[in-house]
Amino acid sequence: MKPAATQLAPAIRDLGSPELLALPTKAEMVRIQELRPLGLAEVTNLAEVNNPNLKAIASQVDQAKSNLRAQLALWYPTLSVQAATLPGYTYGKSSADFAGGGSSQTNIAKSAVAAGALLEYALINPQRVPLVAAARDQYERAKYGYLVSLRELRLQAAQAYFDLQQSDDEVRIGQESVRASLVSLRDARARFQAGVATKLEVLQAETQLARDQQLLANSLAAQSIARRSLAALLDLPFGVTPTAKEPARVLGVWNASLSESIVAAYSFREELDQAILDISISNSQANAALGGVQPILKIFTGADYGQFNGGQGNQSSSSSPISGNEYTNSYGLKFTWSIFDGGAAAAQSRQSKQQAQEGRYKFSQRRDQIRQEVETSFYELQKNNRNIITTSREVISARESLRLARLRFQAGVTTQREVVDTQRDLTQAEVRYSSSISDYNKRLVEISRRTGLNQVSGCAVQALSAVKPAGVSDVPVDPTPLIPACRAAAPGAVF
Repeated sequence: MKPAATQLAPAIRDLGSPELLALPTKAEMVRIQELRPLGLAEVTNLAEVNNPNLKAIASQVDQAKSNLRAQLALWYPTLSVQAATLPGYTYGKSSADFAGGGSSQTNIAKSAVAAGALLEYALINPQRVPLVAAARDQYERAKYGYLVSLRELRLQAAQAYFDLQQSDDEVRIGQESVRASLVSLRDARARFQAGVATKLEVLQAETQLARDQQLLANSLAAQSIARRSLAALLDLPFGVTPTAKEPARVLGVWNASLSESIVAAYSFREELDQAILDISISNSQANAALGGVQPILKIFTGADYGQFNGGQGNQSSSSSPISGNEYTNSYGLKFTWSIFDGGAAAAQSRQSKQQAQEGRYKFSQRRDQIRQEVETSFYELQKNNRNIITTSREVISARESLRLARLRFQAGVTTQREVVDTQRDLTQAEVRYSSSISDYNKRLVEISRRTGLNQVSGCAVQALSAVKPAGVSDVPVDPTPLIPACRAAAPGAVF
């Protein structure tokens, strides 16, 4: 699998994620100041570099690596230094009365230094090998988890981009529908004023215009939501909103067969490797639990050093030292064996073995789920492929039907109702066609994610004109003011 990008492309280098703990405190800080057109490749690059969840998963890998290094320390000797007094001071006064009479007083002032060092190494430690093995498996599992998260992130970024493309298409369709409805309403009013049409036809044209305006309003809201959803996934700067630079089009064709896709999924899916590592971790933990009641043998060597000096203020004895030092060295073996712990170690080992058995069941379940996921994506891909064919034909037929219906209406051989119905059919057909392309692309990247294959043959690039094609008419779509809901829902409200 292609590794994740570590830096942004030059064209989008200014779209780095905000500071991790940054929090906007003013409205100006979150006001959208730039609409940035992005392509699919740029979206993927931004997701891999900026996404905070992927960074958190990468941090978990580092944590597992640190834990492995900590467990590897069991193979190394340990060296400790301790000091009982470094230094220590003692001062005071002592007094004594004698039987024959008389007394004595002594002022005490002593200082001492006592320190030692101990070097140990475990010759036999039954817990050492299983603990290191479990930590190593946990590290490998964390790396597989990162790969799983990376694949999921790429899939989410692509699907969010396709949703944005679909919302852009729906906005375009809504605008074209409103334009067409305005043309129909203009013709219906002209014919009504000329006395060749009825008021019913004008009302039907107004009703269709209201429907198309509602469709456009819903599409604009969906577009805004899709843009901000993609911005959240990419962790863009607060004042930037992404837009789709590329139009919606079919990405390519899946070349692998169903059986090849299933076998590839079994080979490339990191989730299965994670399940196997879970079983290994449980077995290692079971062995480590049993090692707690097995003999432990250590070799040690130690050195102790002490120094003292002191005196007595009023009297002293020449036979009593007032200063000196001492140095000792020792070495040997240490043996510990917890013979009986009430059965705790055996119970913990049994629990870990049961968890390993549970992991085997989960592996089998995940294996079946992977096949089902691949089959679902494969069949959904075929279904959406057929939908593209049928909906494209439907759009062509609906456009021709609308053209003929308008000609018939202008010739006076049909009613406005037929024009309204065919126009609604065209709008719905275009929406279904756009949805089928978006769904097809989603299933295509989904099956690639679920199989680990890149068996996609790209479509031939179409030669598009640099000039935007004209719409069905030159009637502009005027912006509609947003009226408060209470006023809009009032009975008899006229706008």
